[in-house]
Amino acid sequence: MKIAIFNNDAKNSQMITQSLVASLEKNGLTIDNQHPDIVITVGGDGTLLGAFQHYVDQIDTIRFVGLHTGHLGFYTDWLSTELANLVSSLTHDNGQRVSYPLLDMTVVHESGEQYHFLALNEAAIKQPVGTLVADIYLGGQLFERFRGDGIAVATPTGSTAYNKANGGAVLHPKLSAIQMSEIASINNRVFRTLGSPLVVPKGEEIIVKPKSNHFLVMYDQSEIKGRHINELRLRVADKQVHFAAYRHVDFWQRVHRAFINDIES
Repeated sequence: MKIAIFNNDAKNSQMITQSLVASLEKNGLTIDNQHPDIVITVGGDGTLLGAFQHYVDQIDTIRFVGLHTGHLGFYTDWLSTELANLVSSLTHDNGQRVSYPLLDMTVVHESGEQYHFLALNEAAIKQPVGTLVADIYLGGQLFERFRGDGIAVATPTGSTAYNKANGGAVLHPKLSAIQMSEIASINNRVFRTLGSPLVVPKGEEIIVKPKSNHFLVMYDQSEIKGRHINELRLRVADKQVHFAAYRHVDFWQRVHRAFINDIES
């Protein structure tokens, strides 16, 4: 089995990576950062998002394992003090995995050129200065004209991030859906949106047609400047992200761990 290590630049993460590489090699596991079977991220959730985008062209054949160098994150199951247990799990690997839905975003330019992007967490269309005005199409029909700071479209696992801050619901990843939430929308007697997060199932598409060329599109940790873009199409991707399921934490346990303190009995 071939293993890649993807770490952030923190000194602690680099030291842990060195120890991990030595332990993996000692146990007869191959380090291959080009075409791995498993990618171990050393850092936090942001590091895992970076690894996902780095290996996005290989996600059909890759499984991810998150090793956190601080407190446990939303995507990371292992602590740096558990290297021996992690290496033991890798040496006894039998291909077990858990899979989550992804967001597929198509950017359509004025020239007709189209570019596809995948996101593990979310995509956000934002107006840095002034008001974003965009027509939103659902079911192939014009649904509303949005005015406000922006729009976020999240995967189920990403629903706990920006989407939650926007008042969106937390979706379980067994639901093959995406969720659109508004960022500071303008609603009055003249301008009106639904004002509520929308859950869109697999097979349907959200189309956003901004009315200006001065906006930003952010997906996970990447950014696209909105120059000469006619529309953005967002849907549940055909592909999924895969995590090695040695002791993959239940989704609701992750949510509890991330947002709720221990409950006294």
